[in-house]
Amino acid sequence: MIKKWYFYASLTVITVFLSSGFRPFNLETNPWFLINEEDGTHYLYPSQEQEEYTNLNIPFTGNFFIGFREALGHRESESKYKKINSLGYMGKYQFGIETLKSVGIYNRSAFLNSPELQEKAFLALLAQNKWELKKEIEKYEGTILNGIRVTESGILAAAHLGGAGSVKKYFRYKGKRNFRDAYGSSVRSYMKMFGGYDTSFIVADSNAKAKIR
Repeated sequence: MIKKWYFYASLTVITVFLSSGFRPFNLETNPWFLINEEDGTHYLYPSQEQEEYTNLNIPFTGNFFIGFREALGHRESESKYKKINSLGYMGKYQFGIETLKSVGIYNRSAFLNSPELQEKAFLALLAQNKWELKKEIEKYEGTILNGIRVTESGILAAAHLGGAGSVKKYFRYKGKRNFRDAYGSSVRSYMKMFGGYDTSFIVADSNAKAKIR
């Protein structure tokens, strides 16, 4: 009888000991992966508060071309393919009528209703501007002008805003002739905002057109 009592008592002690080995001593956790703000290293996301996501506009895409494309599209129209602004500029990248004609598009309705055609038009315009500004790209890329490092992507973005001619004037006058559009955006601001992206795969072509197969 005594042996049985020792056996069951020993079994109970062993079970309790083993069980305690798999239990954390501190069960306090921080909800939603947030670290206490007191240590100065807290994360902004994820969060339980939905309103904290309202300004999270576009995903991080590094300096790849998709990052350049989406950042510029968001800046121009919040990436809305059917947007027409107060001056009549259209689509995700806010094309004017004459610019559309230059890339071979004459049907405004077809342009607004085709995301594919808009993306093709954007690529065609980049190719044209790269051709038009090839001397400026070769001469100024990597230099500092007005406190901004000049890059190919910044030059192309500035040309999208104000045309290749405005960018040429900007360089000709060492940044003192700074074109601004009707909403206050400038060649200099676009050169800074969209600098450093990889646009190397864009082939300079003075006659590039937007074509859908």
